[in-house]
Amino acid sequence: MSSSEVRDLIAAFRSGAISEDELADLFRQRTWVRARRLEPASITDEVEQIDPALPVPGSIDEVTVAFDRGELTRQQYRTLARAVAESIDAGSA
Repeated sequence: MSSSEVRDLIAAFRSGAISEDELADLFRQRTWVRARRLEPASITDEVEQIDPALPVPGSIDEVTVAFDRGELTRQQYRTLARAVAESIDAGSA
């Protein structure tokens, strides 16, 4: 499994290399991949979408997985999810 920028940033936060505020700012500045899956074009696509354990790399899914693994507290998750939403909202304006 390859690493992703989101996982690397969360790891940097967890190690103390960056603060929660710095991480939230970085999340606000980045471009996020769409987490919602598109209508499947084939049966193979449909089967791949059945497994919700597969996060979409570069999306909010990776933040949610970190929370589910206990790597983020509920408050940290809320802060980061809000930063992601702000980034997405700014990109669609």
